[in-house]
Amino acid sequence: MMRVSSVCLSLIPALVLCGLDYKASKLWLQPLNETFLQTGTFPSEFLWGVGTSAFPTEGSWDADGKGESVWDRFTHHPRTSDSYLRWEEDLKSVQYLGVKSYSFSLSWTRLFPNGDATENPNPAGVEHYRRLISKLKELQVEPVVTLFHWDFPQVLQERLGGWLNGSMDDVFADYASFCFRTFGGEVRYWITMHNPFLLAVQGYGTGAHAPGVAGGHAEPFIAAHNLIRAHAKAWHVYDQHFRPHQNGKVSITLGSHWVEPHQGKASPDSLERCQKSMEAVIGWFAEPIYGSGDYPESLKASNRGAIPEFTPEQKLSVKGTADFFSLAFERETLRVARGLALFGQTLTFDLRSVLVWVRHMYGDPQVLVAENGWFSDASVGVEDTWAIYTMKRFIMQVMQAVTVDGVSVFGYTAWSLVDGFEWNHGYSMRRGLFYVDFSQAERHRVPKTSAHFYRRLVRDNGFPDDNIEGRFPCDFQFGVSESVLQVHLHPFSPQFTDPHLYRWNYSGDSALKPVTGIELHNRAAQCTDFLYIQRHLFLLGVTGSSHYRFALDWTQLMPSADPSSVDAEKVRFYRCVLSELIRRGIQPVVTLYHPSNRSHSLGMPETLHANGGWRNHSAVEAFVNYATFCYQEFGAFVPTWITINEPNRLTEAYGGTAEDRRMVARHLLLAHAKAWGVYDTRFRRQQGATVSFALHADWVEPSNPFVESHEAARQDFLSFELARFLDPLFEGRGNALIGFTDDEREELKGALDFIALNHFTTHLVSPLHKPSPRNPNPPKPANQDHDYLLMSPDVTWPKSLRGQALVPWGLRRVLGWVKDRYGDGLPIIITASGVDDQASHNDQLRQRYIRDYLQEALKARELDGVNLRGFYVWKLQDHHDLRFGLFTSAARHSRPKASVELYRDIITRRGFPSAADLRPFTCQVTVKRTTCELCTHIAENKPLLFFSVCVSVSVSMLSALIIISVVRKRRMRKRRAVNVRRQRLAVPQRFPMMRVALRPGRLHY
Repeated sequence: MMRVSSVCLSLIPALVLCGLDYKASKLWLQPLNETFLQTGTFPSEFLWGVGTSAFPTEGSWDADGKGESVWDRFTHHPRTSDSYLRWEEDLKSVQYLGVKSYSFSLSWTRLFPNGDATENPNPAGVEHYRRLISKLKELQVEPVVTLFHWDFPQVLQERLGGWLNGSMDDVFADYASFCFRTFGGEVRYWITMHNPFLLAVQGYGTGAHAPGVAGGHAEPFIAAHNLIRAHAKAWHVYDQHFRPHQNGKVSITLGSHWVEPHQGKASPDSLERCQKSMEAVIGWFAEPIYGSGDYPESLKASNRGAIPEFTPEQKLSVKGTADFFSLAFERETLRVARGLALFGQTLTFDLRSVLVWVRHMYGDPQVLVAENGWFSDASVGVEDTWAIYTMKRFIMQVMQAVTVDGVSVFGYTAWSLVDGFEWNHGYSMRRGLFYVDFSQAERHRVPKTSAHFYRRLVRDNGFPDDNIEGRFPCDFQFGVSESVLQVHLHPFSPQFTDPHLYRWNYSGDSALKPVTGIELHNRAAQCTDFLYIQRHLFLLGVTGSSHYRFALDWTQLMPSADPSSVDAEKVRFYRCVLSELIRRGIQPVVTLYHPSNRSHSLGMPETLHANGGWRNHSAVEAFVNYATFCYQEFGAFVPTWITINEPNRLTEAYGGTAEDRRMVARHLLLAHAKAWGVYDTRFRRQQGATVSFALHADWVEPSNPFVESHEAARQDFLSFELARFLDPLFEGRGNALIGFTDDEREELKGALDFIALNHFTTHLVSPLHKPSPRNPNPPKPANQDHDYLLMSPDVTWPKSLRGQALVPWGLRRVLGWVKDRYGDGLPIIITASGVDDQASHNDQLRQRYIRDYLQEALKARELDGVNLRGFYVWKLQDHHDLRFGLFTSAARHSRPKASVELYRDIITRRGFPSAADLRPFTCQVTVKRTTCELCTHIAENKPLLFFSVCVSVSVSMLSALIIISVVRKRRMRKRRAVNVRRQRLAVPQRFPMMRVALRPGRLHY
């Protein structure tokens, strides 16, 4: 939703005071919604088209009774594309593109040689256009017919003075009436005249166009006035006499430019000037026809005495005389406007803003983009790469206007179909989608690469978006990736390690001082003492990530590259980081060596760097020793190791010759393979981790996808950047770019457990030395590693402040390339992916990046069968001025950005579930790795095992109860038996004793 800033709100009273309508300035006060929209399709009935005009293409200026036009006289009868003779070949070109409409103009003098439509028409001309229209209808292509595209009859120019004559409205109405009557039964869309702005200014002002009248200040306004009245009269002729039974629509094509406030300063004065600039070009003609019926007030105020006035009757007659808004946005109008009507503001190539301006100013009319395109230099042949990107940019702007801004655009016309004689520019430029060799008599049409592009775009009806719904599996690694995790021994919490006793305010100074001579017993150092670790991992926990990738600092752990120089406290710091991660249920992924251009030694110990770094084979052995030490010290905590981060980028940091860089690549690969071998033979059985290295894996697209040499440049890039490092590690593959001995090749084979890729963006690539007919295979120069050139990004790709392009589908394509080349035997993990975003909280660019790149990751898994196991966002926190972090820097109090919530939500839902299934998805996470067959068997049969235990316990308890019950019953029987015997013995014994006791003379007691 668009919002007006407080600054903009404060400008509104000033705008009212200066007489500028707020509606008119709305687009500059409220910039269009910033959108990263790259995909989307147009409505199914969208009218894709292509167009030409008569004079630049038809030729045959005097054939079959055609009369002379002012342009024939002005340019001395040039040869053109011969479309009058080769119209069937033109229609084959139209068919090739697959468009729904074909715009062309009628040659007034081919129908009426002297321009007078009250006389008999030229039969050959009438038959030609009837055949053309009939064939288009047969091909189910809608004809869009322009009555007048500047080729005014020379006879009328000489007899009446052209459009400076006020009676031209009647002359034009007669011509229009004939055309409507003759061809209207098969024509649904009529254009009365094309871009009258250029005709009035250049034909009757500067004299650059035919008829070449270099008039004064008033002449352009007089010509424009008569053009508007002629259009209105032709519209009324159709409306009254032909619309009831032909049901067509009539409009006028108006040209436009676009301006923005100078240096982006939206002051009342600059906003007034922007609106004035628009009213001086498109508003000059649009306001009388679509608006008030009169000229814009700013135009009248600036040209009093020169601009004619409409009578009240004329205003009513002119107003509303268009059934849709027909717009031209092309190079010539922008060029003329730059010189005449900028008023100190900045010209921009923003078709989207023009469309939205039309909607705001004229009540949301139906809009046809009747002419849009750019030009190529005459020397450019069929390989018109630049034309592809300008066309794509403009069509993307139309799509954004339709889908984001709600402009009712119903059609788009690419200009033009074939190369021709481009008016006053002649043969110096080309605008056609089809190339014409003017030096050849045949004038064959050859599709340019822009024609191939437009054909594909029309077929797809835009830029299809194929988002899918689905979830990532429970073992998918959602992580955060970091560079070197610096050792932070401070801040440190010493409250349990300081042995001193303190007393406070003893001398009244509020100071805390130790008591001398007293030392207390304290506990040993613990990981909780490192406050940095607790704070850092708290931020990580907020993201909801299951994995955390970071790099050890080789220079801190082994400053002199010697295991004897290990710093024990820094080892303890990293052990604490790892143990705390495990305690929090987050799996660590540890990089041994993360090169950095910020370090003058490239992140390796200074002694190694001073000895040549990776140019020297000694670095290989030193790295293996370092890796072995890390496996010993930290291996119990680490399930995944990355030996070297982006070795394919590290080679670029070394200058010298191509051979020097080849040696660096060779040593990096050997260092990785040896470190992998050490782990495989000495540590894997006990620790069970996986080991790989991480390659920088951006994707590239051919700058011109329809040119073979550009596709070859892409393959060259992928071979150099990726295959050069991956090929030697796969069985049976070698790579000629790096030489190895037989023993080394054997050591390299299979030396990785998964494929780790760091992917950030997509580039355009072209050949460094383009082939030519004379030299189809140009040699690669000495000291050159490759023969490709990375180009500026596609102009339609959204970019960050640092110029990183957002191209989500590039991730899917690089994953597909890896799968196709290396199979799916090894899992793939995207170990780093992110974008810089300067926003301190609402980082919309990063949110779009995370969402769209994960969507492409899901497509790669579900649709392409890529064995993708993880995706790590780069990175946790901002550092320096590189705003890649999910959190602001510590200096900015480590605040979470909006992307944190987005990423956490995706993790919680495990991807992109359907709208009907938005519940959080709970996964049972197993922290401890299983390392034995029995454990694996038990883990796989937990439900059965649990049931068995329950049954066993129940049976045991029941048996115990039965045994206890039996034992108790037996004891009860025994006790009863004893009591009975006692009772039987007690009666006879008691009486004898009594008798004995009563005998006299005998005492027993």
